[in-house]
Amino acid sequence: MAAAAALERITALPGVAAAVDEAREACTRLRWHPALRRKADAARAEAGVRAVRSSAALAGARFPLDLVRNVARGADTFPGDAAGRTALGVLRTHAEAEALPGAWERSPLQALARLHVVAAAGLVPDDALGRPRVAGELPGEGADLLTASGAPLPAPDAEELPGRLAALGDLLAAPASVPALVVAGLVHAEIATLRPFVTGNGVVARALCRAIVVGRGLDPTGVVVWEFGLLAAGPPYPLALAGYGRGSAEGVADWLALFARAVVDGAAEGGRVADAVLTGRLRPA
Repeated sequence: MAAAAALERITALPGVAAAVDEAREACTRLRWHPALRRKADAARAEAGVRAVRSSAALAGARFPLDLVRNVARGADTFPGDAAGRTALGVLRTHAEAEALPGAWERSPLQALARLHVVAAAGLVPDDALGRPRVAGELPGEGADLLTASGAPLPAPDAEELPGRLAALGDLLAAPASVPALVVAGLVHAEIATLRPFVTGNGVVARALCRAIVVGRGLDPTGVVVWEFGLLAAGPPYPLALAGYGRGSAEGVADWLALFARAVVDGAAEGGRVADAVLTGRLRPA
């Protein structure tokens, strides 16, 4: 009950309800696109490729869309360097998120661990896959999460992780009355700022967020490429996450507004995907 009341207060923060409505309307308009009646699978596949490309770029692995598409269909491979392994992890994590419907509600910590295993394989030692950080371990990311003074946002100590992850499980089990955008946005920000793993936290955050956006019905077709919207946002994306991480009501509202804008922009990108699929012409984003 306490968690539900807290989520109601967050939804009532200034500007959040309007942002939620704008994002929902953009997703609803896209759902009526003719391509999603006739070629929904093709549109979802292409949107997934663009989501992977954007999420990988946000993780520092920038590759041409054509290469990502070819790797996704088994016609090419990423380079064997760290960037290539990161992009491959994003691709695997996207596929895992597609297979997660319901699992993130029934067994949230197991779902989180599964996502990290596929995201970070080849990037960290095997004994670090799928487990939260332990005492003495710091996340190897988050330098762009800056506080008001310009210093990096400190990562919570490992001792805090069990309680914070348990609260994340409560958030994932939020009642259906809580807007899907609010749940997905908060889950994304919690993982990205908590940084429970030694690496791959942003990739995991975006993958679980996608599973929620689809699974809770904001974008049941999976064609909204909100990852594209986050990439297009540039530095305001990590800055808004850092604002959320500082814990103020204003920071939470600002983050949800930015995420909602990314969903609106992602719906526009999804519309371009649907147009291309309908006409038989796929072009780089």
